[in-house]
Amino acid sequence: MCYYVDSKLTAKEVREIFNVETDFGQWKGEKMLAGFRAKGTFDKPMPIITDENPDTAVIGDWGLLPFFSKDRTFQKNTLNAVIEELEIKNSYKNSINKRCLVLVNGFYEWRSLDKFGNPDPEGKVKQLHRIQLDNGDKPFAMAGIYSVWNNITTFSICTTKANTLMADIHNSKKRMPVVLNERDHSRWLNDTNYLEFAHPNYDVNLVLENLEPEKTPNTLF
Repeated sequence: MCYYVDSKLTAKEVREIFNVETDFGQWKGEKMLAGFRAKGTFDKPMPIITDENPDTAVIGDWGLLPFFSKDRTFQKNTLNAVIEELEIKNSYKNSINKRCLVLVNGFYEWRSLDKFGNPDPEGKVKQLHRIQLDNGDKPFAMAGIYSVWNNITTFSICTTKANTLMADIHNSKKRMPVVLNERDHSRWLNDTNYLEFAHPNYDVNLVLENLEPEKTPNTLF
């Protein structure tokens, strides 16, 4: 799944990199948004681009609130939306064609290791990695769906089965966020069948950085 992201993006960066205007409300100017390793909670706003207004980035609250939500505590359950199940989940089925781009610099996952430093899905040792799109170290977009609840724009990050790289890193759950190549931004926003973006139908090149290199497998030589 995807619960930790790096979304340190200024309004200026969003405008220049994604070629859009920005309407960040109280975040006008160049103030940094949700920061390094921001865990998904409803008090962590992030920049998104919606299908209703693809020329302007706005602020969304992470954790989609469907129309039947009584309060915002429900958001803790909707940080991620399993893309293979969008149509059968009550929380998401009304947002299948309410698409958004979630703008980030990277995301984080932990590789599970045994006490000797060897990969083990049941291992208690966790090795942190930072992952991003292989695009020259630029910000990128993840596929999201959104809902407007009590005038608050809320969203979920769509996840899919892990590709080979992510299955090795996120070896306990073997899932990953749906990361989009730039050329596919408009395809996602324009209601292309969402299953076309599920792995293995869709894949992108990712790069990673091991942030805890001391936790490497032990070898004899």
